[in-house]
Amino acid sequence: MTTAIRINKFFTEHGLCSRREADRLVESGAVTVNGCVAKLGDRVSPADVIARDGQVIPWGKAPIYIKYHKPVGVTTTSEPHVERNIIAEIGHSERIFPIGRLDKDSSGLILLTNDGNIVNEILRAEFGHEREYVVEVDQPFDQAFLDRMAHGVTILGSRTKPCRMTRIDRHRFRIVLTEGRNRQIRRMCQALGYRVTALHRVRIMHITVKGLDVGVWKELTAQERKELLEAVGRSTGR
Repeated sequence: MTTAIRINKFFTEHGLCSRREADRLVESGAVTVNGCVAKLGDRVSPADVIARDGQVIPWGKAPIYIKYHKPVGVTTTSEPHVERNIIAEIGHSERIFPIGRLDKDSSGLILLTNDGNIVNEILRAEFGHEREYVVEVDQPFDQAFLDRMAHGVTILGSRTKPCRMTRIDRHRFRIVLTEGRNRQIRRMCQALGYRVTALHRVRIMHITVKGLDVGVWKELTAQERKELLEAVGRSTGR
């Protein structure tokens, strides 16, 4: 038997808005339960019909948004026959899939979800969502290398978008991209005569890998989730 939950939790679990925003909707009289205006603190279950501004919100499965610190050697695929595929490594009870890719030889942050609609909203280059990496190359580089990378490098037949580059030391730099072509950073470095020896993603948009041990996953915090949904235009639900 499904346990009833508070009406504001229903909204957050369905990826519609924050609890605070849900409370405001309830207080405004915009939410009904079984045709009656909802009150703060009301509890609902799948047997109830919840509507917002007269539009029924289906129960369905609650959206899942998790972050994972991918180790080197794990392949970003949901194909079950692939050894050390990311889905098997995480072992989540629900059917989830990765948002984008992080190649087998790379490590760091990757997001996974069961929300198919959010994938393109995050990945499409025209939205300009940032991804930040720490990269190590096989030889020392100069300022000219940083400048050329920042202004764009021709790979796969076209020039990459401008990006932000910051030196860490003689062999390592930070790079912030707003697009995600196949093995983009490795190809950019190769085009300029350098080989990437280590590549680690530290951030996707506002979400960072900080505090997340290698091989560990966890659900996004309420704040991370709220900002993610706002970033793709879902601050008031959709």
